[in-house]
Amino acid sequence: MSYRQVLRILFKGFGLLAFFILLFSYTNPLPALGRISIYNHIVPGRLRLPYADDPQRAYSLSLFSLDAMFASHQLAAGPKRADEFRVLLIGDSATWGFLLRPEESLSAQMNALGAALPDGRRLRVYNLGYPVMSLSKDLLVLSYAMRYQPDWIVWPVTLESFPYDKQLFPPLVQHNPAPMRDLIQRFGLKLDPRDPGFVQPTLFDQSLIGQRRPLADLIRFQLYGILWAATGIDQDIPASNPQRMEDLPNDPAFHDLRPPLEYKDLAFDVLEAGMALAGDTPVLIVNEPMFVSQGAHSDIRYNFYYPRWAYDDYRRLLAEQSARQGWLYLDFWDAIPSDQFTNTAIHMTPAGTRMFARLLVQALIDASAHDK
Repeated sequence: MSYRQVLRILFKGFGLLAFFILLFSYTNPLPALGRISIYNHIVPGRLRLPYADDPQRAYSLSLFSLDAMFASHQLAAGPKRADEFRVLLIGDSATWGFLLRPEESLSAQMNALGAALPDGRRLRVYNLGYPVMSLSKDLLVLSYAMRYQPDWIVWPVTLESFPYDKQLFPPLVQHNPAPMRDLIQRFGLKLDPRDPGFVQPTLFDQSLIGQRRPLADLIRFQLYGILWAATGIDQDIPASNPQRMEDLPNDPAFHDLRPPLEYKDLAFDVLEAGMALAGDTPVLIVNEPMFVSQGAHSDIRYNFYYPRWAYDDYRRLLAEQSARQGWLYLDFWDAIPSDQFTNTAIHMTPAGTRMFARLLVQALIDASAHDK
């Protein structure tokens, strides 16, 4: 082979490589690649959306691709059965099941009750909770989940999800700027579409080289699926954990807000957007249970998160807005004994989660009968 032929082959090879790199940059195939999954095919679908601080111990990892996250979930296993009453459960880490095994999570315990509606359809609840308290993060997840034909949506909320400084804070929101901006524009949310927290990929970032980490994560996530299927482990739960704070600081502050809380202080517009996004699908809004301290300065604060003045104002505002809008709303803030909370004021033990599951299932049966 001559010197010129070698050079010609090298130039052609580099040209093809450059072509594929540019093609990758302009077509952005990651969403399509995220939908290619061994879950629900070679291995079962996961019971909750993937999230992990220690992937090697949890056999999972935190992804930012909604396509890949949902493709791995049991919700994507196939069409809805005719005898299924499908309930989507969205919310924060308490809904997801932090420090709980998958079968101990809220959705799993609701399903374990084996409830059925009077028309014979069986209640099937899907866990679409995801850690970090933020209504906008819930709205983003719900916007993707609506394609799965829910019959009802259950949305546990808490005050920490409502301040405006929490709305664009979650990494899942920051790494999905396009769908989040679409929601901001579509519903006229009081959020900045140019917020500096949004991840703005450059052309290089979108290239094959720039996307090597997300591509590697997609591949690793598929491999973790084999270990997840073999063990059922999707979260690293330490043998011992710090307990929720009983003795509280002598501090009435809450997010730089001052009493009394007013409607404009909280992201009710995001909650309203979720109701609009659901359309004709009924939504049950639930003020989720929380730990109530009896320790030092419990006359000032209910727990680490909430001074009493702020939480009391929040409950009043949420009840008033629900009545004004005709929303189905239940307040279970003190429905679970305080000894059933673990490392924070919202994370519950398996037994506490079971109590909450019974309350929600009965509420759904009652509400569905009334809805008919």
